[in-house]
Amino acid sequence: MIKIIPAIDIIEGKCVRLTMGDFTTKKIYDENPLEVAKKFEGNGVVYLHLVDLDGAKAKRIVNRKTLETISAGTNLKIDFGGGVGDEENLRIAFQCGASKITVGSLAVAEKETVTSWLNRFGEKIILGADAKNGMIAVNAWRLTTNRSAINFIKDYHIRGAKSVIVTDISRDGSLSGPAFNLYEEIKNEIPEIELIASGGVSKIEDVDRLNELNIDGVIIGKAIYEGKIELKELEKYLC
Repeated sequence: MIKIIPAIDIIEGKCVRLTMGDFTTKKIYDENPLEVAKKFEGNGVVYLHLVDLDGAKAKRIVNRKTLETISAGTNLKIDFGGGVGDEENLRIAFQCGASKITVGSLAVAEKETVTSWLNRFGEKIILGADAKNGMIAVNAWRLTTNRSAINFIKDYHIRGAKSVIVTDISRDGSLSGPAFNLYEEIKNEIPEIELIASGGVSKIEDVDRLNELNIDGVIIGKAIYEGKIELKELEKYLC
């Protein structure tokens, strides 16, 4: 059964969504992320994907207070990303209540550092693989590398990564449907890794299809905030 993981993206302490990572498309959905998180929990949600967008830009955690508040105010299992670029920020994220940390750009730039984290923290480190046209993108999606997403994930799976969040950035926040072919290819190539799909989910049928493809988890953001998917529709996956 696929895991349902709602997303809360934070800018200046507020719950927002972007389209394709473009900060100029920012739309504020709620001034109080804790209330959003409580609503998710009240509807049976267990997991939360919390992203510090200010932190991703600044390369250090900016919205630590939001992480602390949600961690203290709910029992949600939080995976946190954005600004975890060194040991100090990793420590801050765990201290503030993150259950797991998602590492993306750093995994491209500093392979040995992230490998050491995988050795020390195991499943508490999630690999973030942001892809555009099948290639890895970094630095808050502003730069596309010449590294294929599948080879990148394979390399880190060998190094100990158990889970990966794969975001097709051309679809993120677009409500245009997930990158089913990419996810199916990754699952076929690396069946042992926990694959979490992110980007483009627009309706419950998208979730159903990902479940049929044996994708392990799905991150849903704008579709919930825009009312394209009601939390009640997700109940069958939350039991």
